[in-house]
Amino acid sequence: MTPEVETLPDGHRWLRVADADWIDPLDTAYAAERGGRWNPPGSHPTLYLNEDLETARAQVIALLAGSPVEPDDLDPGFDLVVATLPRSQVVANAVTDTGVTALGLPSTYPKHSNGRPVRRGTCQPVGSEVARLGLRGVHARSAVTDDGSGRELAWFPARDTSRATLVRRMAFRDWWYPPSAGEDVGGPVDAL
Repeated sequence: MTPEVETLPDGHRWLRVADADWIDPLDTAYAAERGGRWNPPGSHPTLYLNEDLETARAQVIALLAGSPVEPDDLDPGFDLVVATLPRSQVVANAVTDTGVTALGLPSTYPKHSNGRPVRRGTCQPVGSEVARLGLRGVHARSAVTDDGSGRELAWFPARDTSRATLVRRMAFRDWWYPPSAGEDVGGPVDAL
């Protein structure tokens, strides 16, 4: 595999959907132990982030899929954590068709050409190889949007001391509900 690489923009504010009771929502240990889309259980530390607010909202919908709970039923709901990463992070591109196919995934990722979702078990060895090559993660089409339009990042810290920097943590009620038409746009979400 020869990944297509990209350098993430320095200072970008990445978003993480987090349980309100998580003490350190930027801790990479949980994903290292349990695994996720781009890292198998018991592997490398990983922090899963969303590139934008629409993808973060889609993440909540995906987390609640199959349950009778709607986002408005949540109390306290999911926090939104805003964070930045260390400078000059070079990652594998799984956004463009050429980037996705360079990773050995179908050009239709996050779905196969037959419309079935590409499973985590397919992506985990790809993420492991990307980490082995020394890249800092996988910037990918979101698997939680039906058409892959959202963007996510599985960030692999370079060493144990590499950390995402917390910019802000917002309670569910402050980030989930968009402003109404004509409402002041200087509110909390606009300050992301």
